Amino acid sequence: MEDIIQKVKDGLGDKIENWEEKNPRRVYITVDRKNIKEVALFLFEDCKARFVISTGIDTPKGFEILHHFSFDSFGKVVSLKVVVPKSNPELESITPIIPGAEFIEREIYEMLGVKFLNHPRPERLLLSDDWPKDIYPLRKDVTLDGEIKKD
Repeated sequence: MEDIIQKVKDGLGDKIENWEEKNPRRVYITVDRKNIKEVALFLFEDCKARFVISTGIDTPKGFEILHHFSFDSFGKVVSLKVVVPKSNPELESITPIIPGAEFIEREIYEMLGVKFLNHPRPERLLLSDDWPKDIYPLRKDVTLDGEIKKD
């Protein structure tokens, strides 16, 4: 098990901003958003990790985007974490590398407003066509009515 984790550490080197082992089966690696494609490619192609899903969270620091990868034979999940600033919510898409990320990136864009650059199909997935264009339902500043909260 440690061999694959060492391979990840060695292969990513100084691209790792933070390494956090929550428990023996979960590792969170924070990287700069400019490195997301290269790091995802390394985990997927070189380390043969299976892409599981991506998640997005609105936090006080910005939007946290996590790409989760599994090393099934080792019982390990590695989550690749990027913090995207709310002032410029853009991140390079991993869909050109991992086609299975297409729908979840579309969902994250639609629900949080994080735009995935170079995504092959950036059209709506979940919300109706009449949903307001700049209202993202999972942002903390949006009410249950779909309105932006006023301070």
